Amino acid sequence: MMSCRAAAVLAFVVVARLPAQRAISPAKWAAFTRTFDAYTDSDRVVGASVAVLHDGRVVAHHEHGFADRARGQRVTERTIFHYASITKTLTAIAIMQLRDRGLLALDDPIVRYVPELRRVHDAFGTIDSVTLRMLLSHAAGFQNPTWPYTEGKPWQPFEPTDWSQLVAMMPYQEVLFKPGSRFSYSNPGYIYLARVIERLTGDPWETYVQKNILSPLGLTRSYFGATPYYLAADRSHNYYARRDSATGRDTLIDNGAEFDPGITIPNGGWNAPLADVARYLAFLTNSAPRDTALLTRYGAVLPHRDLQEMWQPRYPTDLQASARGSADESIGLAFFVLRRGTTAFIGHTGGQAGFTSFIYLNPTTSDAVVVAFNTEKQGGIGASRSSFQVIRDRVLDLIR
Repeated sequence: MMSCRAAAVLAFVVVARLPAQRAISPAKWAAFTRTFDAYTDSDRVVGASVAVLHDGRVVAHHEHGFADRARGQRVTERTIFHYASITKTLTAIAIMQLRDRGLLALDDPIVRYVPELRRVHDAFGTIDSVTLRMLLSHAAGFQNPTWPYTEGKPWQPFEPTDWSQLVAMMPYQEVLFKPGSRFSYSNPGYIYLARVIERLTGDPWETYVQKNILSPLGLTRSYFGATPYYLAADRSHNYYARRDSATGRDTLIDNGAEFDPGITIPNGGWNAPLADVARYLAFLTNSAPRDTALLTRYGAVLPHRDLQEMWQPRYPTDLQASARGSADESIGLAFFVLRRGTTAFIGHTGGQAGFTSFIYLNPTTSDAVVVAFNTEKQGGIGASRSSFQVIRDRVLDLIR
């Protein structure tokens, strides 16, 4: 990740009518924002934002740097970031909705709805053993990248542009391990789940999610794909930071505001300002103080007991750490469970184009956090672990 130093920092705390023990003191928040700015600057991040919630309300937020460095446009509360793989939680909620309506069962074989997958080679038996539940937990054995054949040339598509391209590649793919035996992250798995939604409902994935998740939750500035014209002024650019190994110099590449996620939107296509993601987190924590109508809408989207079902750990994400008895992260149904001491945080990270982000909630306190960056070091989130992990751990301390 990379950044330009900001000439000024926009930071303030909003704390209203909250129990004193849950409020973030100005001194504690100031210390956190200094750390936030220092680590984003050290990784040369152009722009970043963070919001902390308690009981469904934003109690503190902070914006740093630029949404468009060339034009001097600063990150504000209205800035629209891209949340990449956090989108998978929307796809999973849609699957759970259809389960509750009796249209599917989580242990149904995926080929019942996506028969094209019979073309994939499975040396462990039959592809019929792969279930929707396995796909939700990244335990089906499918590959991680959606488009593993690109050489990164400018004329090549950013992602596959339509379903027929994925189907054409299936005879050249294989199941990598016995389905259901372990975790292995897979982007295509969520495209296959999206096909289930489309074939059962008759709606394109984007339409179904808009009608059945975004609209009832009031996420009015969320969208998929290209930015609507009336939101274009708030869309952040995204950047790559590349360091020359010989000179040690950083090169900042401005990728612009738009990119085409193609067929991969169901696994990584959500765009929104942090305020919309905060409303989503309020739903996840079932927080609607004194608003029974909003709680009713939450239940109509998905009963909270279903979310709690999705948060049950199923597979450790690090097999070596698990073997040592030191695993601190596991996967449920789409959501990750991250342990820090005695606290289990529920959340997801995202990274696509130059954007990286994460959301986490503490289910025992109704506290939650969303953080978004518009810059990525070459090599992805893994290349920026120093700042990403430090910022994540520091902000998790605020909602412990």
